[in-house]
Amino acid sequence: MAGLNGHGPAPERPIRLAIVDDDPLVRAGLRILVGGSPDIEVVAEAGDGAQAITVAGAHWPDVILMDIRMPGVDGLVATRRIRARPGAPQVIVLTTFDADEYVLEALRGGASGFLLKDTPPLEILAAVRSVAGGAASLSPAVIRRLIDHVADPEAGTRRARARARLSVLTERESEVAVMLGHGRSNAGIGAELGMSLPTVKGHVSRLLVKLDLNNRVQIALLVHDAELI
Repeated sequence: MAGLNGHGPAPERPIRLAIVDDDPLVRAGLRILVGGSPDIEVVAEAGDGAQAITVAGAHWPDVILMDIRMPGVDGLVATRRIRARPGAPQVIVLTTFDADEYVLEALRGGASGFLLKDTPPLEILAAVRSVAGGAASLSPAVIRRLIDHVADPEAGTRRARARARLSVLTERESEVAVMLGHGRSNAGIGAELGMSLPTVKGHVSRLLVKLDLNNRVQIALLVHDAELI
């Protein structure tokens, strides 16, 4: 994944990870991969979306690796339901190809990023660490490529709806939203707009509340939908 960085200070406790995939071999491979990292601990596994919802409530993982395409309750429904809860874990969706039309739906449902199932092991670990720390595991270029690759017959309606939602923002909040759409960090936004880091964090928090969203990726997608960048 572009923009991932596997380095950084070790957390005070291991990152609690849940693995959700209907293929036992995929789950086993991911569990073995994570087993070599002392800062990440697999606390639960699930074979479908219904089990994932149960696992999220019972084990309170920090991050869930979530397969999109599963029988019964799929990863899209599970992601939306899990992310709608207070204090919900971060979700990284897993897919077999990067133009999967379901990826955008998962991101709009609250996922913080996505990984291909053949992603190199170090990048998978880096993505888990990234979203556990509150960052997105997507670059703006990846979001743009997803939107460009997925035909959307409702693009005009989506643009109008996105612009209507963003119309409630102040001018400053709109500037911050556009910066998020460009993938800027809080520090980068502060430097570009001349704001302190606490002020930027306050604006981001207000954006999430005003727009009824739950992460930075959703703000970025809304800005892209509105065609403001």
